[in-house]
Amino acid sequence: KITLSLALVALISAFGSSFQYGYNVSVINSPAPYMQDFYNQTYFNRNGVPMDSGLQTFLWSLTVSMYPLGGLFGSLMVWPLVNNCGRKGTLLINNLFSITAAILMGTSELAKTFEVIIFSRVIMGIYAGLASNVVPMFLGEISPKNLRGAVGVIPQLFVTLGILVAQIFGLNSILGNAKGWPVLLGLTGIPSLIQLLILPFFPESPRYLLIQKGNEEEARRALQKLRDRDYVDDELEEMRQEDWSEKEKGHFSVLSLCTFRGLRWQLISIIVMMIGQQLSGVNAVFYYADRIFQSAGVDNSNVQYVTVSIGAINVVMTLLAVFIVESLGRRILLLAGFGLCCVSCAVLTLALSLQTTVSWMSYLSIVCIIVYIIGHAIGASPIPFVMITEMFLQSSRPAAFMVGGSVHWLCNFTVGLVFLYMEAGLGPYSFLIFCAICLATIVYIFFIVPETKNKTFMEINKIMAKRNKVDIQEDKEELKDFHAVPGGQTEKNEFYSTDL
Repeated sequence: KITLSLALVALISAFGSSFQYGYNVSVINSPAPYMQDFYNQTYFNRNGVPMDSGLQTFLWSLTVSMYPLGGLFGSLMVWPLVNNCGRKGTLLINNLFSITAAILMGTSELAKTFEVIIFSRVIMGIYAGLASNVVPMFLGEISPKNLRGAVGVIPQLFVTLGILVAQIFGLNSILGNAKGWPVLLGLTGIPSLIQLLILPFFPESPRYLLIQKGNEEEARRALQKLRDRDYVDDELEEMRQEDWSEKEKGHFSVLSLCTFRGLRWQLISIIVMMIGQQLSGVNAVFYYADRIFQSAGVDNSNVQYVTVSIGAINVVMTLLAVFIVESLGRRILLLAGFGLCCVSCAVLTLALSLQTTVSWMSYLSIVCIIVYIIGHAIGASPIPFVMITEMFLQSSRPAAFMVGGSVHWLCNFTVGLVFLYMEAGLGPYSFLIFCAICLATIVYIFFIVPETKNKTFMEINKIMAKRNKVDIQEDKEELKDFHAVPGGQTEKNEFYSTDL
């Protein structure tokens, strides 16, 4: 069962970090017209001439795209930070980025500078890039194996909550207006402040303390606090085995991870899942949603309420994933999630191309959007990050998150950059490309990705070793021999303290 301490760490980490990743994804959608007016007005006040439309489009696309670009920079900082400062330490340091950006964005109108907003979006992106990788890693490492999937989906649940809260606060009647938008942008610092005050009272990842720091006593205390019991020897033993089997390899850098044969299929798998997650068209569906609802006869002034309801569906379905991931497993959710996305994209192409001739097609396209969002929320969004935690051991996990996170943000940035051109050239047929990407991802997952539910990190590593055609028999034999020595346990502990 989940203990109070583990539940609180998960909630504080996810609220203080993942929530803001989601919040900043959609926070500038609603107040966009008012922010663009501010850009225009500022430019006019400085130069005495209005801004031409080309420059305005360029500045606004910069404002939007600097966030995923910052996310890419943040992902590149994951490996050095989590190895040197720990998982919890990195989350605490990361809050400084968010609070700085929130203050700058919140005061940008007073300072009469739009450049600060664009710069702050980069800082916020760096924050999100770190948060989106470090929170799943931290929670995956502190969870017992029977709860790892459920706890691992919590960050994605808070990402969807962040999107929903930004949509609600962004309503014209609340903060999505000419006076409220600086407050809307500045609010993002509050969860960081809360995390900065509360997270220090909770323990660091026991795996980090034992395997990377070699501090068994501190790891034991952290584990006892997280499990709310004194006896934690079985879990410590599993960590020691993991460390023992990896002693020879040392800690992987990104380069050594990419060239190491023993982790080849794990690495390919996370790259495929991350590409599938981002290039499956989720951003395009959100871009298109407003127009689809308008064409179905929803009044312009009510479209934002419909967008909020889609955000709510996203939250509810991700919450469902938290509860079903441990009973159904990861593979089923990945296959079902990408499957729903694939079918939705195919039908949506048909519905959009026929909606001018067949009146009820616009309603079918609404159904497609809802089905698509359900599919993404239960599988494509949350599970790939859970899989990175589970498919890699301690020595290679930071480098794996750095690779997976970089692919995630690079694809996100690419979609933001390319989609509007795709839409202009292909129209609704652009969804066929997303459909093909979803299908390719399904085929790959079906044949290559194993089920990891209820398995220890070592057991998953052994499954993947067969796929990589590498032999880890020696490690097992070593361990058996080691156990066979009378008092072997003590000897192993002695080895641990002297070697580290």
